[in-house]
Amino acid sequence: MKVRKACNLLRLHRDMIRDIREDSPDLVFIRSVCAGKVDDAVGMFRERKLFWDEPPVIDAPYGRYEGLDGVRTFAEGFLARFHATEATVTPVFQTISGGRVALEAVINFVVDDEIEEVPMFIVVDLRTPRLLEEVRIYCHYTFVPDLTPYRKPIFQPAHYEMGDPGLMTGAMRCYYEALHHAPYCSAERIHKSFAPDCIVGGYEPWGSQLKSREEMAADAHSFGNFLSTYIPACVGMRYETLIDDGRTCVIEWVHIVSKQGQKERNRIAMSAISAYTRNDDGYLCSVRICDYAGHEGEIDWTKTPVSKEEACSINLVDEFPKGCGMKPQLED
Repeated sequence: MKVRKACNLLRLHRDMIRDIREDSPDLVFIRSVCAGKVDDAVGMFRERKLFWDEPPVIDAPYGRYEGLDGVRTFAEGFLARFHATEATVTPVFQTISGGRVALEAVINFVVDDEIEEVPMFIVVDLRTPRLLEEVRIYCHYTFVPDLTPYRKPIFQPAHYEMGDPGLMTGAMRCYYEALHHAPYCSAERIHKSFAPDCIVGGYEPWGSQLKSREEMAADAHSFGNFLSTYIPACVGMRYETLIDDGRTCVIEWVHIVSKQGQKERNRIAMSAISAYTRNDDGYLCSVRICDYAGHEGEIDWTKTPVSKEEACSINLVDEFPKGCGMKPQLED
């Protein structure tokens, strides 16, 4: 079948694919949804969470679905939301740790008898090894018909600062600390965490040009130069979950936006996700970021769950702080 809408995730990382647990509930769930097996998908949840009197939740780029009825509504409408008649799942990465699973997969939607590939993160919170309590799905808005580029923060941060870098190790900690060196990140230390052949990409907007791996590696080693012009003075990434199996580290995060960032770059706090894979020598060989950065000017505020005024007030600080809590930032 002809591919009319292609993505880069599998093409860039085919040689990095690790073992995939086919019976893992993340993969079972999304395959059930894609196959139209609604009862099977709903059956992976219970009416209330195990230790909290709260309903199960699915948070997707285009809406939040609560309770068993919400899970059913999501599953029943999944294919239609992408104008598809059927879909299959190609898993690419699967990171399992700490009661969560982060699946990175290409969803192959059949639309008008042609394939539209959509790269997605599907993150699940486990109730048991076979049951789910929460699912959070991420993909770039350009792959979803009629979606505007705003993702209300899913998590309420405990503090308006970087996440504790001490919970990370090795190259991941080096990268994250360097990224949040205030007022502007250290491009040199970011690049220090990268392997020579590191690539940055996989969740680009639909239609982005696929470069060679050599071009991608060259781009990666200038990646931090652009970031150092505005991070974290304008915006920081506070991680709210951390899923690290020793090879890949996946973080779900929310923006902390400064008044400078709002004024100079029109930044607005949103939810996003990224994954970082290490090579056998401990350096990062792949960085995969899924967010809507740079598209804030395209937001249609008639299609968002909150007003522009409310969105601009979320996670807003006068300036991004140095360090984390009582821990001072690492200086060069």
